[in-house]
Amino acid sequence: MRNQLTENDIKKIEEEIEYRKLVVRKEAIEAVKEARAHGDLSENFEYHAAKKDKNRNESRIRYLERMVKTAQIVSDTSKEDEVGINNTVDVYFEEDDEIETFKLVTTVRGNSINGYISTESPIGKAIFGKKEGERALVRVNDQISYYVVVKRIDKTTTDENDKIRSY
Repeated sequence: MRNQLTENDIKKIEEEIEYRKLVVRKEAIEAVKEARAHGDLSENFEYHAAKKDKNRNESRIRYLERMVKTAQIVSDTSKEDEVGINNTVDVYFEEDDEIETFKLVTTVRGNSINGYISTESPIGKAIFGKKEGERALVRVNDQISYYVVVKRIDKTTTDENDKIRSY
């Protein structure tokens, strides 16, 4: 599956790649050298831990580079009165008689615990492109669905603290 990313997502990923290559990689290599100097490698916990950290960093770099290479670039602009990527939306759940606030984001930034829902999630798909006051059917699966109403759309800019999710 190709990840949907905005230009801003790509920029953040490239910044992380650069940081990992220029800073974290040097620190990891230095930690391996230092641990290797402590002697017998077969029983040297510091050496094995340092190698593991170095490999984890290299794996993350490869993952991020592959993500950028295979990404489907999507626009984070939308019509003034429609729900789009990076919009904060108040959603009314009819069955529960409750309003919840979500920020609609790309798949790699989705984090439902913090209120960031992906455009690929059932509720994200349902409200994407809707206008204030519109009712949307959220299909969880073939047997389960429910209705929500878009109550408010906030078109604020992307929060610079938004993080790309680690795997």
